[in-house]
Amino acid sequence: MLSLPFFQVDAFAAKAFEGNQACVMPLDAFLPDETLLAIAAENNVAETAYIVPAGEGIWKLRWFTPAVEVPLCGHATLASAHVLFSQLGFTGETIAFDTVKSGRLLVKRLADDRLEMDFPSAPIRPVPVTDDIAAALGARPVEAWGGMFFAARFETPDDVRALKPDQRALKTLGATSDGWDRGNFGCFALGGDGADATSRFFAPGSGIDEDPATGSWHTMLSRILAENFGKPAARCYQAYPGRGAWVGVKLEGDRCKLTGNAVTVIEGRFTL
Repeated sequence: MLSLPFFQVDAFAAKAFEGNQACVMPLDAFLPDETLLAIAAENNVAETAYIVPAGEGIWKLRWFTPAVEVPLCGHATLASAHVLFSQLGFTGETIAFDTVKSGRLLVKRLADDRLEMDFPSAPIRPVPVTDDIAAALGARPVEAWGGMFFAARFETPDDVRALKPDQRALKTLGATSDGWDRGNFGCFALGGDGADATSRFFAPGSGIDEDPATGSWHTMLSRILAENFGKPAARCYQAYPGRGAWVGVKLEGDRCKLTGNAVTVIEGRFTL
């Protein structure tokens, strides 16, 4: 019988029941992939992060949804750093995570206790909005971009909040890029109550109909806001029904700084 430490964290959240849920499981070495995926399916939250020590202040990091391993996940990286700082006693200023598809990611603890992540931000390009995409989303966007995901801009935050997409149709559509399948859609509008942009993220292609708080999506949104709307730094709100999440973004060349809070809601053991 194997007993593993287990933490459940609400990431991009100032208190419980906000942001996005992630499970963090520190390991001495990665278990077989099929076991990692089975544990993630059992946890049944958006992402399970596995961290393995790799040197002073350095950990290897992998992320699994209940269905697939993904090449980049922001909220579970934030959750992993939060666990190391808050539960496991790491006293340094910056944590380095080495990942398979996204290289080295850095997470810094700021003076106000927020965490700042340093992530890659991939190029974007304008793309047409086809009739099948508009039908699957249930509304026609004003404009769209391709990159890591399919990004669709709507006229108002209320338009974004009102979306009720056909998830089965959406799963087969959209942009593809290295490591990502179709069926991952970021939908946003400029503005919102205290926000520079309000968004939602639909990810049936990654096994999640709608994600409550998505760091990887915000690396793309930050580039859209900087290159098209003159906002290299922005305060963004992800309007998942019933939760909600605030994400600070700042584009710096080919990197994006993401800032947010996290809280631990469950601590225990996972027994195999």
